[in-house]
Amino acid sequence: MLKLAILFAVISVVAGFFGFTRVSSGAAGIAKICFFIFLILFVVFLVIAITAGSLVL
Repeated sequence: MLKLAILFAVISVVAGFFGFTRVSSGAAGIAKICFFIFLILFVVFLVIAITAGSLVL
């Protein structure tokens, strides 16, 4: 997910540089969505790993 967010952010910057504002805003929106999905999954898996680690000890 993070790779996709970075990819769409780069696409957004390049499209904005060349004047494609609609493509740029669309890519930026997709990048935001991918980043927030990544952030949510990271926190969920972090909590699962911490609880599983405490169960082992």
